[in-house]
Amino acid sequence: MSSIEVLHRYTAAESPTGDPRALAALAEILEEDAGRAGFGTERESHPTGDHLIWTLPARETAGAPILLLTHYDTVWPVGTLAGMPWSVEGDVIRGPGVYDTKAGIVALLAAAGRIAGVPHPEVRVIVVADEEIGSPTAGSLVRAEAGRARAVLGLEPPHPGGDLKTGRRGSTRARIEVAGIEAHAALDPDAGVNAIDELIDQLVRFRSAVAGRPVLLNTGTIAGGGRTNVVAGAAHADLGLRFIDPADEQAVLGALKDLSTVRPRAHVSTSLLSHRPTWRPDAEGAELLSRIRTIAAGIGQQIDGRPADGAADTNTTGALGRPTVDGLAPAGGGAHARTEWVSSEGITKRIALLAALLTDLAA
Repeated sequence: MSSIEVLHRYTAAESPTGDPRALAALAEILEEDAGRAGFGTERESHPTGDHLIWTLPARETAGAPILLLTHYDTVWPVGTLAGMPWSVEGDVIRGPGVYDTKAGIVALLAAAGRIAGVPHPEVRVIVVADEEIGSPTAGSLVRAEAGRARAVLGLEPPHPGGDLKTGRRGSTRARIEVAGIEAHAALDPDAGVNAIDELIDQLVRFRSAVAGRPVLLNTGTIAGGGRTNVVAGAAHADLGLRFIDPADEQAVLGALKDLSTVRPRAHVSTSLLSHRPTWRPDAEGAELLSRIRTIAAGIGQQIDGRPADGAADTNTTGALGRPTVDGLAPAGGGAHARTEWVSSEGITKRIALLAALLTDLAA
């Protein structure tokens, strides 16, 4: 089966984050293909979708494993294919999830099949089920595997043109929750405490704590209350935060944790829905990128790297100081958009590059 046919098969198995039945159906397909490529397979089970853990045993090579990070959840709900169908026109392949990041899984498994019989280190792969919402259940698994890896390769999409990613903004999804006291809004308003009013004041306070820092803050959702004649008893807001500098990240998240009530009888609490620490370029990552450049040149490919704005599981490994480079999925564009596409030629090139990396990075 060609790489394009394999990608078609994966795309047809729609796999939105948080849909355990859909994810399980694709997981079975992926595990079958991983087994054929020589991997041993296991799972870490979660109610919202299992993380897949694959191991390709070392062949004639000692030392720590190479860790690859990818994911099989997408942002697209089941049924998207009806209005965003699979298509192949020349070099352009379209469909939900082809670029982010099912083509990366295709390239990895094809590369693993290519190195059968060739000396290579142990290869560990984590295929995350909830990456698109910040990997809230995968963080401990990623940290544990990173601690024993010689290098971490991320199979997220690359920069436009195919360059790799050597750092990422920190990304945190946070929630502010307010508990007020319900009361009749006309007959006894002073008996109540309006949770929505308190939440608005908390958002203003938090914005002032962020102001002046190079931090992106987006209030993504607000919900609360129920009727205009009832003082709102509960409200919450979900926030998206992006950081460039770990010091700003620490200060802003500290301010979030330290929020206190404006109204004496209200109660305010905060929580992190997901957290990916800031990954800044470092010497270990620069050395890994240099080795990748050299290996790529040896097979006739030119490649470079630079930091990226988006977040992924490589935030976690890079922030830990593990040698990390991301963006090794095939080139394309339109991530999270209905224009999503991936390059057929890009898949072929990434298969060749990944096969070379899996054999030569241990040299």
